[in-house]
Amino acid sequence: MSAIRRIKTSFAAGELSPELLGRADLRAYENGAARLTNVFILPTGGVRRRPGLRHLGVLPGPARLIAFEFSTEQTYLLVLTDRRLGVWRGDVEVASIATPWTEAQLPQLGWTQSADTLLVVHPEVPPQRITRTSHVAWSIAPWSFEAEPYHRFAPAEVTLSPSATTGSTILTASASIFTAGHIGVVFRIGRKRVRIDALNDPASAVATVIDTLAVTGPTQDWDEAAFSAVRGWPASVCFHQDRLVIGGSRDLPNRLWLSRTGTLFNFDLGTGLDDQAIEFALVSDQVNAIRAVFSGRHLQVFTSGAEWMVSGDPLTPANIQLNRQTRVGSMVERTIQPVDVDGATIFVSRSGRSVHEFAYTDVEQAYQAADLAVLARHIVATPVSMAYDQTRRLLHLVMANGRMATLTLFRAEQVTAWTQQETEGALRAVGEVDGAVYVVVEREGAHRLERFDEALGVDAGMTGTHPTGATTWSGLAHLAGREVLVVADGAPRGRQTVTDGSVTTDPPARDVQAGLAYTHVIEPLPPELMTQYGGRTGPVRLVSVTFRLLETAALAVDLGRGPEAVPFRRLGALMLDAAPPAFTGDRTIRALGWRRDTTRPLWRIEGDVPLPLTLLSVTTEMRLNS
Repeated sequence: MSAIRRIKTSFAAGELSPELLGRADLRAYENGAARLTNVFILPTGGVRRRPGLRHLGVLPGPARLIAFEFSTEQTYLLVLTDRRLGVWRGDVEVASIATPWTEAQLPQLGWTQSADTLLVVHPEVPPQRITRTSHVAWSIAPWSFEAEPYHRFAPAEVTLSPSATTGSTILTASASIFTAGHIGVVFRIGRKRVRIDALNDPASAVATVIDTLAVTGPTQDWDEAAFSAVRGWPASVCFHQDRLVIGGSRDLPNRLWLSRTGTLFNFDLGTGLDDQAIEFALVSDQVNAIRAVFSGRHLQVFTSGAEWMVSGDPLTPANIQLNRQTRVGSMVERTIQPVDVDGATIFVSRSGRSVHEFAYTDVEQAYQAADLAVLARHIVATPVSMAYDQTRRLLHLVMANGRMATLTLFRAEQVTAWTQQETEGALRAVGEVDGAVYVVVEREGAHRLERFDEALGVDAGMTGTHPTGATTWSGLAHLAGREVLVVADGAPRGRQTVTDGSVTTDPPARDVQAGLAYTHVIEPLPPELMTQYGGRTGPVRLVSVTFRLLETAALAVDLGRGPEAVPFRRLGALMLDAAPPAFTGDRTIRALGWRRDTTRPLWRIEGDVPLPLTLLSVTTEMRLNS
C-alpha cells in the first residue's frame, strides 16, 4: 500500500475552469481549486471568507456607480438612477439632483473627472458637467464649448448659399440637408459661423450670422457642428497631457478630438500650432467604433474591434502618431470604463467572455493584451460593471447573471486568482471609493445600495450597539418578514424572523449584527495520484486532512461521505453562548473509507456561520493499493 502526502501551500491560481480537470501537468492546477465561492484570495495565496454587505439604502431603480474624489478627505459615491443623481458620503446620501439620463441610457454613460467637476457623456444626450460646490451643494449643466469641433457630413459636391453676410440670412442648399433638429445648430461658411433659427424646407433655412461672412452665393466650403441632436453627442471622454480628449460620437464613431492644451473646451484646429486642437479618424480594415479613451503611459483608444496607441511627447498636431496594437475589441452594448492596475489597463473584451490586461512591453516597444480569464473562462459571463480595490488588490466584475467575479491580481508575486461572489438576490453594479467597495443588489424586486464591511458576516446587514445591553434591536425594516442570522457580542445566536423591523436577543447584548446568510465554499481539484509506479485512477483512501488556519472562529468540513451520512465536522457552531476564540494553527481531521471515484474532491469546506475564516494551506494524506 502506497502512501501519498500532498501539501497545498497556495490558492494563487484561484478557481479553474472545469475544462482543466485533466491538466494536472499545469502549474495552475497545483495552486488552483475547483470551486471558490464567497471568498477572496489573499495576495499571499491564502483564502479568506469575504466580508458581509452592509445595507445603506433602497434605490429608485437600477443604478450606475461613479467614484468622485476631490481630495483625500472629500470622497463621494455618485449613484445615477433614472433621471436622478444621489451623492453619498460615507454611508449617507448628502445631496441629490435631477439629471437628463433615463434608466435605459445608464449603461452607455462615459465620464472623467477634473478637480471638482465630473464630465459625463452619452451619445444620445448633450454632455453634462456635474460640479461640487460643497458636501451638500451639487449642480449639473450642459457643456459650454469655447470653440466646438466641426465636420462636413454632406457630400463634397453639395453647396450652401447665404443671402446676406450679416444679420439674418437665408441659407439655400443644393440638396436636402436640413432637419428640424438643426434648429440652434451652428454651421460654418468659409470658417465663419451662422446659427440656424428656423427651417423653410429641407433645402432652405433661416440663420443668424455670428461672424461676418466673406461673400454670398454658393460655396462648397462649409461644415456644421460635429455634435448636435441631429448628429449625436460624444461617446467617451478623458484627460491626457492637459487636453480634453473626446472619443467618438453617434454619427462619427471612429473619430478623435483633442482640445487645445490648457483650454479644455476649445477645439479650434487653428493653423496647427503645437498647443492647438487635434482631430483625426481611426481608419483601418475593420470597424473601429471608439468605446473608451484612457490616459496611461500613452493615450489609449479602445474600439469595438481593436486597441490603439496614440503617441507623441508631447502630443502636437505635427508629431502625433496612431498605431493599432491588438485586435481584441471592447463591448458595444454597454460602456465599461477601463481601470488601471499597476500601470496596466484592464478592459473587458467585446465577446464578454474575457478580461484583458493592456500592458506596454519595453522589449517590443508595443502593447500586449493578455487574457486574465483564460484559465477561468466559466466565471466571466458578460460583465456589466467593473471596479478595482487598490487597497486589497481586488478587481471586481459584476456579471449579467447577478454574480460577481473577483480577481486577486498581484503581478510581482504571479498571483492571478479568480473567485465568485453571490448573495441572495442579484448583484447589479459595483463601485470603489477610497478603499470602500459598494454594490447595487436587487433583492425581491428592489434595488439596494450596500457596502462590503469587514465587521459583518451577513448580507443586507445592520449593526447596533448599546452601552449596557438591550434585547430588542430595530432598523431591519428592509428585511421585514425575512429569516436572518443574528450575532450578539461576537457569538452567533441562530436564525430569527424579522418582526416589525426588529429582532431580539436573550440574554441582552451590547453589540449586535443581523442580516441574510451567505455560504462560503472552498473545494479543491481532484487529487493528482502519482506513485513510483506511475499514475493511478483509484481506489484511494483519504487518511487525514490538516488545515492551517489564521484567526479562524468557525470551520465546517465535508470529507466526502455526504451531509446525510456524515455531518459536517465543526469548529465553531451556528448558535453559541459566547464569542468563540479566533484560532491560529493546524487542525487535523481524520477520515474513513475507500473511494473509487477519484474525479471528485476529497474534501470541501462549506458553511454560513457568520464568523471569520482564513485558510492558509492544506496537507492531505492518502493511501493507494499497490
